[in-house]
Amino acid sequence: MRLGALLGPISNAGNPSELADQARHLEGAGYSSLWTAQAVGRGFMVTDPFVTLSVAASVTTTPELGTAVLQLPLYRPLELAHRVFSLQQICGDRLLLGVGAGSTTEDFAAFGADYALRFKQFNERIEEFRSALDRGRLGDSDLSPWPAVLGGPPVLLGSWGNGVVKAAQTFSGWIASANYRSTEEIVSAHERYRGAGGGRAIVSTIMLPPGLDLGALKAQLDTFADSGFDDAVVMFLPGGPSPEQIRTLVD
Repeated sequence: MRLGALLGPISNAGNPSELADQARHLEGAGYSSLWTAQAVGRGFMVTDPFVTLSVAASVTTTPELGTAVLQLPLYRPLELAHRVFSLQQICGDRLLLGVGAGSTTEDFAAFGADYALRFKQFNERIEEFRSALDRGRLGDSDLSPWPAVLGGPPVLLGSWGNGVVKAAQTFSGWIASANYRSTEEIVSAHERYRGAGGGRAIVSTIMLPPGLDLGALKAQLDTFADSGFDDAVVMFLPGGPSPEQIRTLVD
């Protein structure tokens, strides 16, 4: 099982190189992928996903770079396709695009979007978005993307419930959040995902707070590996263990 890490959130110390330093540190510690979450208006600042991955791409050479996850209903399909094409030009074939319907009302309020319609809008916009990635255009609007990025990056679905089967059948992979689910719930959902023919499976947002029991964390990571997850993505919290300590827990 590969080990990845979420970048940020950065501190309020005003150090403009902090995000770049994080990315360099994690690459040097042997992390195979670097990710960014999306959160707006929740009482703490998280750097915009496109800015975060642009910075990471400019200072690293080997880790994959992904969103875990981008809330698709907060964007218009062609606008998002342009952002993704632009980011892909910087990241190259390291980019992975995790998308979801969204889970927090504050994000939608900040964007002036209707939280109650998130699943309906996701189902409508994902098809338009994919069409824009495949063709470089939507309706009468032509983005004229660079040939190297036409088609876009692999798109993975962050989801639960019925979305797990959808991820297996119509997306390039599945991202499961460990933030609000137990290890048992995650493993059970993974069994359904594999049973539906799913490919790459990533368990993300494994929180690493101060005082964490590293033995218990290793047992959890081993459980994910044994169940067949391809990647585990951790999130470092202030005062928690170091990247080097966590790296030793995963073979």
